[in-house]
Amino acid sequence: MRYGINTEGTVAVLALVLIAIWASPPLAQSGVPSGPVQFIVPWAAGGGTDRIARMVAGLLEKELGQPVTVVNRTGGGGMLGHGAGATAAPNGQTVTMVTVELVMIHWTDLTPLRQVPTYKDFTPVALLNIDPAGVQVAATSEWKTLRDLLGYVKANPGKIWAAGAPKGGIWDLARAGMLKTAGIPVDAMSFVPSTGAATALQELLAGRVQVVTASLVEGRPLIDAGKVRALATMAEKRDPAFPNVPTLKELGLDWSIGTWRGIALPKDTSPEIVAVYEKALAKIVKSKELVEFMHHGPFGILYKGSADFSKFLAEQDELMGSLMKEIGTSK
Repeated sequence: MRYGINTEGTVAVLALVLIAIWASPPLAQSGVPSGPVQFIVPWAAGGGTDRIARMVAGLLEKELGQPVTVVNRTGGGGMLGHGAGATAAPNGQTVTMVTVELVMIHWTDLTPLRQVPTYKDFTPVALLNIDPAGVQVAATSEWKTLRDLLGYVKANPGKIWAAGAPKGGIWDLARAGMLKTAGIPVDAMSFVPSTGAATALQELLAGRVQVVTASLVEGRPLIDAGKVRALATMAEKRDPAFPNVPTLKELGLDWSIGTWRGIALPKDTSPEIVAVYEKALAKIVKSKELVEFMHHGPFGILYKGSADFSKFLAEQDELMGSLMKEIGTSK
């Protein structure tokens, strides 16, 4: 029996293969990821981190050519979700929205978890967002400027109470770092633990605390309503959403800090997979859809690629450990 070559059939098959390749999304040609993607968010649905993650997930679907499903894994101060992301298979089909708590909670002795994930358990892909801490007082306050406030704190240690987060949380560290940079003992302005910025702002209006060091984003409704006065932001530069609020650096204090969010893959993920996600996120962060979403949040945009995000995480980890020891919440 002779086996001949059907030229017409072969040409037809090759044509179909080429059409399929040309029609595929650019990132899909790499074969990474090869199936649906799970996007782990360590915080509850409806919050800022979740909202940003869902927006990014929708845009990632378009870039990767695969469905991206947000999964909220809450508990343990964010560590259950971070832990799930860190221990996932490094095949590109699980990504995690990592947050500032990743470089904080392992420094404490408050967690019941035996093995707490750290930034070293991840392969950083991109930093997307940062919301700097702010200094907010009631509109009826006697302090019109940060200089007025810090002058009072220095002269009257222990008489001012601040709030904004649980003890040892990011806004507590913001307070401590500001005071330390200003040459004022960190206990000169006491900190009242709260469940979050919203609770702290209500305490501020009720007169039970005098300062809130949460982000200006969280205080914006009350700032716009004229009930809260923003004295400063702990950012590298002024926030376009608050153009009249000076940075601490402008006021002579070289201190900046904030809560941030980024994307990471499990440790030992291949460079090829990381590159696919990094390329996609670099495009997404400049997209009209994300820029408009972040502006209306309002959420700050700060992009760092994989290498720079890795350095950022190492620096943040060292900084948080130092501050937490300073305020007595580190093991």
